[in-house]
Amino acid sequence: MVYRSFLFRVLMVISVLLMLPCSCVKNSDFDQLKVSCEKELVANTTFTQIFNLYDEETIQIQEDLIIEGYVISSDEAGNFFGVLHFQDDYQHPTEGLQIELDIRDSHLFYPIGSKIFIKLKGLYLGKSKGVYKIGGVFSSFGNVSVGRLPAPIVNQHIFISCEQAKKLAPTSISLQDSLLRFKNTLVQIEQIEFSSAELMETYAVKEQETDRTLIDCLDREIVLRNSGYSDFQNLNLPKGSGSITGVLLQENDDYFLVVRDTNDLKFDQERCEDFIDEFTSNSIFISEIADPENNADARFIELYNSGTSLNLKNWRLLRYTNANTTVGATINLSGIVLGANTTLVISPNEKEFNTVYGFTPDMEVATGSAADSNGDDILVLVDPFDTVIDIFGVIGTDGSGTNHEFEDGRALRKPEINKGNTAYSFDEWLIYNDTGASGTINMPQQAPVNFTPGIR
Repeated sequence: MVYRSFLFRVLMVISVLLMLPCSCVKNSDFDQLKVSCEKELVANTTFTQIFNLYDEETIQIQEDLIIEGYVISSDEAGNFFGVLHFQDDYQHPTEGLQIELDIRDSHLFYPIGSKIFIKLKGLYLGKSKGVYKIGGVFSSFGNVSVGRLPAPIVNQHIFISCEQAKKLAPTSISLQDSLLRFKNTLVQIEQIEFSSAELMETYAVKEQETDRTLIDCLDREIVLRNSGYSDFQNLNLPKGSGSITGVLLQENDDYFLVVRDTNDLKFDQERCEDFIDEFTSNSIFISEIADPENNADARFIELYNSGTSLNLKNWRLLRYTNANTTVGATINLSGIVLGANTTLVISPNEKEFNTVYGFTPDMEVATGSAADSNGDDILVLVDPFDTVIDIFGVIGTDGSGTNHEFEDGRALRKPEINKGNTAYSFDEWLIYNDTGASGTINMPQQAPVNFTPGIR
């Protein structure tokens, strides 16, 4: 009898010990979330209609509104945290949205591809860095913004459909597309790879959000943002090229991708061949510089291309002010393709230029740039490889009183000149000014009558 009593006590102790691991999760989200599927709910609004409720400040939604969507994010690998991203359809989506949640392991309750319904009444709607968000409320110094929805009330707002989870079809996009219409949705990009400068890096620095640069085979870039707490943080970046699937997110004017885990990357192909899109040519040169006596706001500089059409990616116009030997201002000409036998007119004041000369300049730049010289500066045209293609004036020499002064006047390239010159040659120019050296024409010029922008 004593033996049986002792054995019973031993078994009871063992049973209690076996139960201890379960009791230690007493405060986890599993106790607070009891998710069962929903058959009766029906959406009565759209993403766009919800966005239209926002009026420049965070609001609490008061109407009995319900939206539906498909989950596209997952916190299983730790790259997403405290947020659930969903879109309006599992294929061909048109809108996406995110809800801030104060729960861990949300992937166990809301798996990728599952259809969810969200009761919006009582939730907060806001916008941060160009991105709409819904969730709970966060208050700081009297300012209200969207915060994480507390775990105890998550299941009062988010319901999972009884429909079987769908296999998501990411939208295939290119980096030449306008990314705005794909933001907050699941996308896929082909023929992409990590920047060669980052190939020895890991996905993220430990415990730090880290951006890595993705480049497609045409040298267009997008950022991949990774969490320093993700399961794959310390893995080396793949060295090949291929496809990537991820949630396309926005931050102000910039876009970036976030993957669920490394299975979203299929970089099993050879790296892209080097794409050459930077070119040089001495057929691009400075053809006219204007400093009208009667209107300083009507200044401009004109380039001319006597050769074939050329992409001016990373070409620059430099201004050395007066006798300075260091660059004072730079105009980057990237994004311009200058056609054959075509001028490029650059103005520091588009509105005034249009008023004076009767047409819009090809490019508007900042005041104080090479297009806004007062007649005694040195102007240099440089190609993408930092090679001087053309120069007006002598670096280190103030133009006042020299044969390259065009103050209150004009510097016009003679019509027989058809290429740039790496050293200033007065013989190639007609120089008008107020007090220039012998050989120049001391005759101040008036806008518009004495200038010919856009004509060579």
